[in-house]
Amino acid sequence: MVSTVAQAQTPLTVPKPVAAALEQVQPEAIKAHIAYLADDRLRGRKAGTPGYQMAVDYVTDQLKALGVQPAGEACTFIQKVRLRRAFLQPGATFAAREWQGTTLALSPGQDYVLYPSPELPATRVADAPLAFAGFGISAPELGYDDYAGLDVKGKVVMIVRGAPRTFAPTVASASQDLAGLLKAAINHGAVGLLLASAHAGPLPDLKNGTYSVLGADGKITVSRTFAPGSRQQLYGAVSAATFQRFLQTAGLDTTQVFAAMRSGKPASKGLRTTISATLKSTYQDIESYNVVGKFVGSDTRLRDEYVVHSAHLDHLGVTAPVQGDSINNGAHDNASGVACVLEIAKIYSQLKDKPKRSMLFVFMTGEELGLLGSAAFAAYPTVPKAEIVADINMDMPTIIAPLLSVVALGAPHSSLLKPVQRACAYLSIALENDPEPEQNRFIRSDQYSFVTAGIPALHLKYGNKTADGRNNLSEEVQKWRAVTYHKPQDDINGRFDFEAGKKYVQLCFLIGYQVAQESARPQWNRGDFFGQRYGKR
Repeated sequence: MVSTVAQAQTPLTVPKPVAAALEQVQPEAIKAHIAYLADDRLRGRKAGTPGYQMAVDYVTDQLKALGVQPAGEACTFIQKVRLRRAFLQPGATFAAREWQGTTLALSPGQDYVLYPSPELPATRVADAPLAFAGFGISAPELGYDDYAGLDVKGKVVMIVRGAPRTFAPTVASASQDLAGLLKAAINHGAVGLLLASAHAGPLPDLKNGTYSVLGADGKITVSRTFAPGSRQQLYGAVSAATFQRFLQTAGLDTTQVFAAMRSGKPASKGLRTTISATLKSTYQDIESYNVVGKFVGSDTRLRDEYVVHSAHLDHLGVTAPVQGDSINNGAHDNASGVACVLEIAKIYSQLKDKPKRSMLFVFMTGEELGLLGSAAFAAYPTVPKAEIVADINMDMPTIIAPLLSVVALGAPHSSLLKPVQRACAYLSIALENDPEPEQNRFIRSDQYSFVTAGIPALHLKYGNKTADGRNNLSEEVQKWRAVTYHKPQDDINGRFDFEAGKKYVQLCFLIGYQVAQESARPQWNRGDFFGQRYGKR
């Protein structure tokens, strides 16, 4: 549970020069950044496009003007991220046979979809047994393992996303991370993974391809559909109806299976079905960039350590028209987060005495493609990985109403909670629990890439508190998102509260500033799931 601001240990004392710099944050400057980045000329800032490059150039120029030093590759502000766009060639085959030899009649696009392999141009599965591995979670440290007693070597594993009700919300979210689920299946010896739908609805449309990160050696380094370093042969999705048919071949009842799994009892079992598939993939390789700048710390020892302020720079680009508009400007998502990081950098530029640790400002590509740019940076940062002590991520702060309360996603798992509490108390902002844990927001933005790299990280989002006392901001945001989120309607002409943006900048700055000043590094809480799983580095 998140502690309230009333439980903050020691009141925050802010040096006068820092307090003065905080007051210099201008809502108009935040608006100006958003207006440029969300302009139609940038065509929605899709990673690897000329519009995205305009955003890279803008951010780079802003950092230079503030005196921020380059911290990318080869003394520049950029880190190259090679994106591989993979497409499935026509003619792919997929067949499922019951143990009696009957071939199930399955239609591509309706009953199943196959994903291209981003690394292997041709893959094949021949009569591989199908095994159901429940949620696909392997977490013995939590007393739950869908693979316990289940042999999946040489088999295709089928799973359905979800987690037992006994899991804490953030742990449940992390347990549904696709990259982790795929890694677990491959590590147990599977040759492929089928992701089953729990409910009726359309399967993914892959006509625009899938994206991964390509290393300098031509191998995949980051992907949500391929396990790097493996010879994975298959990744696909099946409909709820197909899922049910596969379970029925082994005499399993879907209702009973789900009830057992949700209660914390794995229902894994080998199925009486074999899978055969052949597919070929083609590729389009694209260069995109992360932007990285720094202010060097003042302490001769701690200046070699880094506190990161991050935000993703990309958005969706141009898509099918909605109400006559096809450019997804991404004003809130995430020009607003980028604007906030730039204004945090401006605060630091005004401080004659820099904090003890160095500050790193990272603007990442490919978030909308699956957290690809942040995963690439967290795995292969432009500064020593072991010296990155924390990440404060800013993604769509949703500045549409006065900022009276926040949710600090991820902070309760580490000592980062204390600087959050103190900063909130200083600014008279309430600190609340996540009002929407089912949204899995903790794993859906770039801070999670840092978490899986073992780095304590957090993501500040709006709370529920409202000026009229109704305290229903979450409901208002959901209504707003329904007509705005990931749509062309997210532009500079939409709903904004730039004073809330100012307060958000001040809050995130104060959290990072405290971390940069403290002698001890942030630490994962003793016995914490994320610290135990990822914290050894």
